[in-house]
Order: sequence, then C-alpha cells, then structure tokens
Amino acid sequence: MPFNGEKQCVGEDQTSDSDSSRFSESMASLSDYECSRQSFTSDSSSKSSSPASTSPPRVVTFDEVMAAARNLSNMTLAHEIAVNENFQLKQDALPDNSLAGRVKHIVHQAFWDVLESELNADPPEYEHAIKLFEEIREILLSFLTPCGNRLRNQICEVLDTDLIRQQAEHSAVDIQGLANYVISMMGKLCAPVRDNDIRELKATGNIVEVLRQIFHVLDLMKMDMANFTIRSLRPHLQRQLVEYERTKFQEILEETPSALDQTTEWIKESVNEELLSLSETALTPGVENSSKPSLSPTLVLNNSYLKLLQWDYQKKELPETLMTDGARLQELTEKLNQLKVIACLSLITNNMVGAITEGLPELANRLKRISAVLLEGMNKETFNLKEVLNSIGVQTCVEVNKTLMERSLPTLNAEIQANLVGQFSSIEEEDNPIWSLIDKRIQLYMKSLLCLPSPQKCMPPMPGGLAVIQQELEALGSQYANIVNLNKQVYGPFYANILRKLLFREETMGKVNASSPTN
Repeated sequence: MPFNGEKQCVGEDQTSDSDSSRFSESMASLSDYECSRQSFTSDSSSKSSSPASTSPPRVVTFDEVMAAARNLSNMTLAHEIAVNENFQLKQDALPDNSLAGRVKHIVHQAFWDVLESELNADPPEYEHAIKLFEEIREILLSFLTPCGNRLRNQICEVLDTDLIRQQAEHSAVDIQGLANYVISMMGKLCAPVRDNDIRELKATGNIVEVLRQIFHVLDLMKMDMANFTIRSLRPHLQRQLVEYERTKFQEILEETPSALDQTTEWIKESVNEELLSLSETALTPGVENSSKPSLSPTLVLNNSYLKLLQWDYQKKELPETLMTDGARLQELTEKLNQLKVIACLSLITNNMVGAITEGLPELANRLKRISAVLLEGMNKETFNLKEVLNSIGVQTCVEVNKTLMERSLPTLNAEIQANLVGQFSSIEEEDNPIWSLIDKRIQLYMKSLLCLPSPQKCMPPMPGGLAVIQQELEALGSQYANIVNLNKQVYGPFYANILRKLLFREETMGKVNASSPTN
C-alpha cells in the first residue's frame, strides 16, 4: 500500500539528506577539460551547437513551438524537484470573495442539494449516489501499488456498481454502510497527517455531508500521494539531472533555434568587457606587450555569472540557460543587497564610534539585528531606503548611548550623532565610496568562490570589513556556487560553442590567412 511507506517518511527524509549532500558536492565539481582552452578550440564540437548560422531563418511551426514549451515545462519541473528540497504540490484554493470562488461554491452546493433531495425522495433515487461511489472506487484503486491485489479485489467487490444498482432496484442498498467501508479503507491508505480528517468523517451523521467530505479528503490524499512520489523520485532525478536537462534543452534548441540568443548576448557582454580591460592594461606605460593578450574562457564565464548578482530581474531578461534558477538567483541577490547595506552600516559605525564601543560584541550584534529587521523588504518598489537608513541611524545612536550610560561613560554628542545619521543616509547615493568598497569586496569573495572545486569543504578567506555578515555571506555564497556549478555542468557544451565563436574567431581566421599561398 503506497501510504504505508508514507508513514515512514521521516526516516526516508534522513536518507535523502545524505543524497542531497552528495548531490551538492557533485554540483560543485566542474571538470577542468570543460573550461580549458582545448575544449573551446577543438574541432570536435558537441551536437549542442550555437544557434548562429549563415543559413536563412527557418519558419517555426505551431507544433514545434508547443513541443519546445512542453520540453521547457518538463525541464523546469524536474530541475525544481531536484534542487529544491522543500518543493511540493499544494491545492490551488480560490479566494472566497472572488467571482470564481463564489461560482464554484454555488455550483457545488447545488449539486449536493440535488443529491440530498434525491436520497430523501419516496422512493429514493440512487443513480447519482452510485456514480459517486463508482468515482470513489477508481480513486481508491489509484492509490494501490501493482502488488496490492487483495485490496484491489476487495474494493472492486464491495463497490461493484452493477451489484449496487440491483440492490437499489429492490430498495436493499445500504448507502451508509458503503460510506463506512470507504472511510475505513481511506484510513488504511491515507498518510498519518490525514488521521484527524478520517476521525471527523466517522463522526459525521448526515450521509450527504459524509460523501461531500469523503471527496474533500480524497483530494487531499491525492495531493499527499503526488508529494510522496516526488520525494521518492528526487534522489533518482538528482543523479540524472545533468544529462536530462542537457538533453531537454538540446531538444528545445532544435525546435527553437533562437533559444540561445539571450545567453549569447550575456556572454558577449563579458567578453567585450574583458577585451576592453586587456586593451587598457596593454596601453599602460611600463607594461610589456611582447605577446598578444588572450582571454581565458573560464574567466569570461565566471565574470558572466558574477553579473547575475547585480542583475535587474524586473527589467532585464535572464539568459535562457538560467531560467530554471531565476527565482533562486533573484532571492539570493535581494538577500545579498541587504547584507551589503548591513556591512556598510557596520563599517561606518566602527569608523566613527569604534573606539568608544570597542570590546562590546553584544552591542554590534544588537545593531545588526535592528538593521536586518528594518531592512526587510528593501527590494520592493515602495520601500523608502533613505528614510529607513535615517531611522537606523537614529536607533543606532540610541543603542550606543544606552550602552555607554550603562557603563557610566559619556554619551555621543549631537555633532557625532548627526554625522553618523548623515553617513547612514548617504549610502543609497550613487557612487558612495563605502558602498563601492563593500560591493567590490563581496564581488571578490564571490569570484574566489567560483574558483574553488568544492566551496562546501573549503571556504575562501573573508575580505576585511565583512566579518559582521560572515556567517550569512558564507551561506549565500555556498548556495550561489552550487547554482553556478550545476549550471556549468548542464550547459557547459552550449557555453563552449558560444565562447569558441566569440573568442577564437579571429584566431581561426588568422590561421587560415597564414596558410593561404601568396602570389
């Protein structure tokens, strides 16, 4: 029976944690050959090629678009199940005050009112009730495993609709008895979380209400079964995810040749920036220019990933290869922006009153908690950051003065308090030096994370000024590195082809020209 296994789901979750740990480690390891120069310059290209072509654009049919949409939907669902341990299906409940909610309530109530009137008629009319038991039988049978033959035969025997119709014709049918059997069977098949619902069903006296609640609990059991199946499949999906996603995306690319346009532009932007940086370095006096500088594909790709930490997710479209992780990346970026502000506030506080509050770690922790609470939701459009920063500045002065008074020390004068609040409020200004400093150090830390083979086992040293957010930044960094490393494993061949075209086109043309005979 499927939900006997469900009742041991706590033990299963413990084993899946170890599988998840091994999966996280595998995500963090990207083989060197995928990022080496040889992989980008070799002629043995993968069948997953860049959409760029000299042939005219091909007309895409409606069936091809729908096939690509189905592949994308399946790939997104599989990715979410594999990487999100908390993923589960939930019933989509309509709001009671909505038009759809009111219509649904009225229609359902009308159905059950008709059923009640039929059962209370003289003689009773059982046809609708029999159809309900037929539907209930099919739902119960869907919960059984292929080897549950004994229960299958029993359910089919008791809920034999032909026999029930014959009994109804002779006024010998026991609707209440059938309902009690269904409730008993549901109690055997349900998950432990539904035991209270089963007890309430047994205590219900009205047969129509019993049937109504039976269908409600069956809907919940179907959702439980779906989520149980998802948990069972997760370890298998995790082991096959890289190959599955790569295959599905290749199918999408074959159906929709432009499916890598945004990704190509995303990488091309990093290539242009790196070329500009190399050109500026070459023009710097005193720098030797004995050899033509070349770009590292790994460096270009890592810099592309770093751009995601400053992405405008409301206005700018994500690369196609990162669509499945868009929500996670956006949430990570929003949390990172909050940590940046907290680090800036801590740095300003230490610079201005650090000598006074030195040796008071509990004060620093209290100020950090206050800042974190007030900065909740700072990424919303309606959030007034300047006003909140001003409030944090005032509250910081209050907390510092309170701590100083407890130790019989002189409090901050009005000038220092005004200066502190002013510097807090200036963080949101463009090109603020403290914000720029913290942002560069966080970028440096994240960049160093991408260069590690396994960030979970060996975290890079924390740059100065970030100690106050070290614990949170390490957690976010580990999550970010996992997303990036899995993305590299899945889409590495696609990136290789794009980078080969962008980085080594000139080099290839140069070789062709050199091998051409001269007149």
